[in-house]
Amino acid sequence: MPYIKSVCVHADVKSSLAYILNPEKTENTLYTASLNCLTNAEDAYLNMKMIYEHYSCRKYNEPPPLTGKGWVKAIHYIQSFDPKDNIPPELAHKIAKDFALKTFGENCQIVIATHCDKSHIHNHYILNSYGIDGQKFYANKKSLDRIKEYSDRVCLAFGVQPYDKSKGKGRTMKYNEWENKKRGTSWKEKIRIAIDGLLGSVKNLDELLCELEEQGFSVKRGKYISVKAPEQKRFVRLKTLGDFYSEDILCERIQIALDENQQSNDNKVNNFNRIFYERIYQVSELVKKNEKIPRKYFKNQPYILQNDFDVYTLSAQLAVINRDNICSIGELESKIEKLTAEYESARQEVNKLSEKLSQFEAVEKQVNRYFDLLEKAELSSAEQLQFQMCKTVTERCNILNRDGLQRVGKLRKDTSEKVDRLTEQMNDCRKFYDVYANIAETYRKISEGDYISNLIAEKKHKDERKKNITHKKLR
Repeated sequence: MPYIKSVCVHADVKSSLAYILNPEKTENTLYTASLNCLTNAEDAYLNMKMIYEHYSCRKYNEPPPLTGKGWVKAIHYIQSFDPKDNIPPELAHKIAKDFALKTFGENCQIVIATHCDKSHIHNHYILNSYGIDGQKFYANKKSLDRIKEYSDRVCLAFGVQPYDKSKGKGRTMKYNEWENKKRGTSWKEKIRIAIDGLLGSVKNLDELLCELEEQGFSVKRGKYISVKAPEQKRFVRLKTLGDFYSEDILCERIQIALDENQQSNDNKVNNFNRIFYERIYQVSELVKKNEKIPRKYFKNQPYILQNDFDVYTLSAQLAVINRDNICSIGELESKIEKLTAEYESARQEVNKLSEKLSQFEAVEKQVNRYFDLLEKAELSSAEQLQFQMCKTVTERCNILNRDGLQRVGKLRKDTSEKVDRLTEQMNDCRKFYDVYANIAETYRKISEGDYISNLIAEKKHKDERKKNITHKKLR
């Protein structure tokens, strides 16, 4: 769960805005947003200045007094995420925008920025001490406690879990269920073992389900697929068997097994993939002879040859090598370089388009508000202030009537579609890059002559350490 702290701004609001909107910290302003002001330091400062001076009857740029801090002009909130949570900047920025709206309301003036230049992702908020409706915001212990509570609620809604205070105080699984799982005698474990045994011999998920039925399992097809072992009382959904048994993941595992079998049947061995074939065989022999430390790939399954981490990883990577017909490490590195360049090009274009998109959205909102207020017979004091602020934007964009907004709306829509396409392209690049980079790293490791001997030495060292511990206990 993120940590929240606040800093009152008594003097220079403009420098605080410039700091949090620094392009080097926000991926070229990709992760910036605002509410009731524009998203750049100069315009945001002028917008906030107008509201503050109207309601406080003081100058926004007045210097602080000789003694004391002076009046609070803005409040700077910092929301820091734990690096262990591995929060991506896209998610942190979504949390930031939702948190700002739910915590401070629609009438606040706030600038939001997500900084991703450090090891820990963190959000910055510069909140004007007055909202556009004249509401005064206070920074004290009571308000900070309330803001922390809102932060927790919003983060939970996005799947970011708080620290479990009850950890260690109770069990999440009944003892008999835990004992059965440990022995491999639970119904779910029987279904997992049956499914694992069929991988490589079926072509798709439907064939897998048919084979399960042939073995005496009952299958329910529908929105969710459920399976029941012979003599089991209740059906269980596939996704409740574990992360690797959902329908999507099972389809992927079936395809990987098919690719591996197909390539092993074909005689397409080159100098690059030969090293993977050799190491898979050598590691498999170590597993059979119990000469390497047993490491499971699927934690909830029994340890067998196919469930050894090294064997499984090498086999999955070999399937990708054969599928993409990669014949050398140079060819693999060339693919990685190409993906890197393609990703960087798309990322820079997304940054430029996202900045334009934010501007289009801000203009649409403020111009719409301008025409709404223009049509009203009487305006309150707060509405007159909003009218002047929105009029400035409308005149700057040379929009004479609501029809002129259609042009801005079309530009926003076209830009949004381009951003979506480029983002999808970036995601594809990232996926292939991660796979290829892992294969390259594995190849360099297994190409070293001492790879197998290191596995044997690791096992011997662990056995000797265990033997010494046992000997000490017996003294």
